[in-house]
Amino acid sequence: MALALLGLAVFAGAGAAHAVTVPMSLIDQDGREVPVGSIEVQATTYGVKLIPNLYGLPPGLHGFHVHEKPSCGPSQVNGKAVVGGAAGGHFDPAQTAQHLGPWGDGHLGDLPSLYVDAKGQATNAVVAPRLRSSDLKGRSLMIHAGGDNHADHPVALGGGGARIACGVLDS
Repeated sequence: MALALLGLAVFAGAGAAHAVTVPMSLIDQDGREVPVGSIEVQATTYGVKLIPNLYGLPPGLHGFHVHEKPSCGPSQVNGKAVVGGAAGGHFDPAQTAQHLGPWGDGHLGDLPSLYVDAKGQATNAVVAPRLRSSDLKGRSLMIHAGGDNHADHPVALGGGGARIACGVLDS
C-alpha cells in the first residue's frame, strides 16, 4: 500500500521546498483504510515540523510516532490481528528500547502528542527536534488511540494504546 506517492526527494534537493504531504487513514484489523486527511512534513533548522490537517479522529491527546516500517497493514501476533502491526515498533535506530519522548534520548520516532479538538480535527503543528528528514524515508506515521506520557511507566510506550490512524512515507 503506497500512500505517499509524492516522493521524498524534495527533502534532499538544494533549494527544494523541504516538504512532503503524507495522506493519513483510519486503519482496522482487516487492513481497511478510511482517509482522514494528511500531514505535511517539513525539514527545518529546528528538526522536522509536522503540520496535521486531519478530521474524523476521536477528540483529545493522542500518541504520535514514526514507526520503523513503511506499512499500515495489520500483522498477526499469536494468531490475533494487530491493527497497524506491519508498521513495526517505534523508530529506534540506536536500539535504546526506551520511550522517553521527543526530547529524550530514547526512540528517535517519539513525537510530541497530537491534539484533536472537540470537532475531531487536528491542525496544531508539532516539531520533532531530534529528527531529520532523511530519518523518515521508508517509515510510517502512526496515531494512537490515547495520550502519551512519554515514559514507559506506568504503561509501556507512553500508554497510547491501539493504533488508529497511519500514513506511509515512501522511500
